[in-house]
Amino acid sequence: MTAPLTEAELVHLVRRVFQRHPDDRGLAVLVDLPDEHTPDNPAWATRRAMAAGWAERLDAAKGELGLERVSLFHYRNVRRNNADLPAGAHLHAGGPLPRLAGELAGEATPFEEVYARHQILLAPTEFSATAPLKLAARVHRFRAATMPGFSEAMVPALRLDWMEIHSRCRALKEELDAAEGAEITTTALEQDHRLYLDLRHRTAHASGGMIAEPGVAGNLPSGESYIVPYEGEIEGDPSRSEGTLPLQLGGEIFAYRIAGNRVAAVLGDGKVARAEWAEMEREPGYRNVAELGLGILADYGITPVGELLLDEKLGLHVAFGRSDHFGGVTGPDQFSAPDRVVHIDRVYIPEVQPDVHVRAVDLHMKGGAIVPLMRDGRWVKRA
Repeated sequence: MTAPLTEAELVHLVRRVFQRHPDDRGLAVLVDLPDEHTPDNPAWATRRAMAAGWAERLDAAKGELGLERVSLFHYRNVRRNNADLPAGAHLHAGGPLPRLAGELAGEATPFEEVYARHQILLAPTEFSATAPLKLAARVHRFRAATMPGFSEAMVPALRLDWMEIHSRCRALKEELDAAEGAEITTTALEQDHRLYLDLRHRTAHASGGMIAEPGVAGNLPSGESYIVPYEGEIEGDPSRSEGTLPLQLGGEIFAYRIAGNRVAAVLGDGKVARAEWAEMEREPGYRNVAELGLGILADYGITPVGELLLDEKLGLHVAFGRSDHFGGVTGPDQFSAPDRVVHIDRVYIPEVQPDVHVRAVDLHMKGGAIVPLMRDGRWVKRA
């Protein structure tokens, strides 16, 4: 069993991740609550209690951190990962913690006010707030660590050498920036698949666990570099992303057929495959290839815990749906309703997809050079 973070470790974590800024005055911990549509679960309840404990311990240490206030806010859950946040959140002023959104009393504080009074945000939520907080950070200039699905099993990842991880993620970002495309070669059910992702017209991101610049929000724990494939928004220049990508989900293996950076078909006749295609037909925005992610934490002895927040940082992942928060062009307007907006990562590690084998990941550089990134599920060692 992993020991929880102590008050001293929490203080060290905030200092290391966010760095100290002279205008820092407040830190807010954001927590989403179950409601009549989205019932509670034990991991969620444990996370909320943990978040309240973090707020209490950080409040006790606010003088040490040079802060005037540490606040705990609750808001009604948004039902889907990366959907837009509600208009406001409720400040917890003491007493018993609310168990359900229906127990929230009084007037909510507009999120614009939360952002104005708190330069640092921690969001250990059930549903990811990464997309809306990334977009809001650019406007309101706060720094935010999004921690959807966080559990104490992930604490070892918070104790890594983040300077080394940050440096490695920066190097991967530079390679992605210089690349024109990425080729993913996989095998499933003895069938080979190839997917080419168009990386032109895009800039990559390094998420190495350092959130020091105002206007930035990112996952914690982190340890990945990622990029949005080109979505074909420039007139006369269609996206070159095309090919097939298998997926093992719900006991089935099927494949996405991708053309023009969008899922054109789901290849499979099983129940899960049919449901996946039906959802993509209902929500065309979900068909967008939204991210190529390269997680590196497996090389540091970190193992999966069954939560996307950490597991995607262990290896290759490809996401579908919303991309505007990462620099793409697919956003809430491409979905039927705010609570239908999604950004879903598919993680290609043996513990998640044991029957899908990642044979190779290569970058195609300008001039025709090929840079190997992965062979047989492992990152290629660099000199």
